[in-house]
Amino acid sequence: MNQRPVNIDDPARVYRRLLGYARPHAGMFAIGVLGMALFAATDSALAYLVKFFLGGAFVEPDPRVVWMVPLGAVLLFLVRGIGDYVSNYFPGWVGRQIIKAMRGELFAHYMRLPTRYHDGSASGEMLSRLTYNVELVADATTNAVTVLIRDTLTIIGLLGMLFWFNWQLAAFVLALAPPISWLIQHINRSFRRYSARIQASMGDVTRVAKEALDAHRVIKSFNAEAYERDAFGVAIERNRHSNMRLIGARALANPVVQMIAAVGLAGVLFFSIRQVFTREMRVDDFMSFLTALLLITAPLRRLVQVFGPLQQGIAAGASVFEVLDTPAEDEGGSRRVERARGEVEFRDVCFGYTPEKGAVLAHVSFRVLPGQTVAIVGKSGSGKSTLASLLPRFHDPDAGSVLLDGVDLREYRRADLRDQVSLVTQDVVLFDDTIRRNIAFSMVAPDSPAVVEAARSAYVMDFADELPDGLDTVVGERGSLLSGGQRQRISIARALLKDAPVLILDEATSALDTESERRIQAALAALVRNRTTLVIAHRLSTIEQADLIVVLDDGRVAETGTHAQLLAQGGLYSQLHRMQFAV
Repeated sequence: MNQRPVNIDDPARVYRRLLGYARPHAGMFAIGVLGMALFAATDSALAYLVKFFLGGAFVEPDPRVVWMVPLGAVLLFLVRGIGDYVSNYFPGWVGRQIIKAMRGELFAHYMRLPTRYHDGSASGEMLSRLTYNVELVADATTNAVTVLIRDTLTIIGLLGMLFWFNWQLAAFVLALAPPISWLIQHINRSFRRYSARIQASMGDVTRVAKEALDAHRVIKSFNAEAYERDAFGVAIERNRHSNMRLIGARALANPVVQMIAAVGLAGVLFFSIRQVFTREMRVDDFMSFLTALLLITAPLRRLVQVFGPLQQGIAAGASVFEVLDTPAEDEGGSRRVERARGEVEFRDVCFGYTPEKGAVLAHVSFRVLPGQTVAIVGKSGSGKSTLASLLPRFHDPDAGSVLLDGVDLREYRRADLRDQVSLVTQDVVLFDDTIRRNIAFSMVAPDSPAVVEAARSAYVMDFADELPDGLDTVVGERGSLLSGGQRQRISIARALLKDAPVLILDEATSALDTESERRIQAALAALVRNRTTLVIAHRLSTIEQADLIVVLDDGRVAETGTHAQLLAQGGLYSQLHRMQFAV
């Protein structure tokens, strides 16, 4: 369902959208509201119990007071306890359902967002929204609502008792509502502003911590612990400062509200005591009125306090909805393809990540026939990996087109297109799971014989057989328990299992030692035989047998030809070759 973008300056609409996540659980929340009503009623009942006790014990003695008041007190607090439990448990249940739903929706949307969004966003900030911000949202939609409803009902009930006891004094109490209302509105704006800053600073804390934990080897090798500690110190100081602004606003709100209430209480005491002296008001009515008035201060204080979490939740909700309202990748065109022939063509392709950085690819054109192997070579930064990223539509050209079997990639369904491409990159991505599951990876059942065959073809079994659990060995986060060569072989086995007609090898053998590379090259030679293969390679020795070599220079095609042809031309490829093989 499409939603209009939300922002922090429109809290009512943000909150309505947040409450939409609670709507499917309205029945459970209604039970909680019933508990809130029971809890609220006990404060009014307590004020009446005081009147009954004083009237029956001192004003008009009644022997029943001896047993009715103690029994009433027990029943009163029994009902209060039941109401307290119901009013906390059921909204709490709804809150956890909201957290589950929002986290699931946000995570799924993260997976659907285009690569350009992920490239431009800090993963720490994204994680912070998924964890910290969503928790704040649940507080706003359930815990804060519980306090709002329960204490509002309590105040309404107590105000009713006040009017019943003495409507003139109750009207005087109501005169305090406008200044308190103005103060709460002012506090809300402050809470919302400070909450947005806290969430931004929390994203910085998560980002710095994640970067440092991921790069701990680099940090140790450069003795940069103090540098990273200082960077983290700056982030947590900013977070502390923002939190203290919020705490300060919250701490100031209570005394101010209490002071306004105290002024009202003083006025009530002045007039009510005069009425007692003139016998316009009975002592039991006075004490009951005073009890009800004093009981109002506690829910009033809680109402003021709850606006902090409420505004934090609204600010957090706005940040979550900002992501959810970011357009996801579309499904592509309507053309379906079961298995492509594998003809690939880049036709006058231009591409740049941002206007500030300028063009990364400029008017790139070449064609690869089905089953051919084309090697993309060039200096670092010449656009090799960017060129390969256009084929599975991680990015789309700014101008020109990329074609598969003579059809523009944008005409294919995106999921069908990606089924046609296997990708093995220099930066191997493994998940904290077993070798078997990392190879199978959503394509087949982990226990499928095809997994073992792919592992054998990629020479994974050479080291897996030596492990105590074999293919069921857990590889650790990002494969940290394996060597670079072992991780690369698992990645190649995954690509072998996919059996796609188009294969992209982006520095696929860069992390392998000589012996491992020889074995992988043998496996790849069999793999590429009936597939269109794009090889991005730094070591030119690995691509000498390619059907076509495309040499990129500053995002443009400088030369094309076979290994022998390019050497004979004596151009850029020849220079790169001499540099690598110079003795």
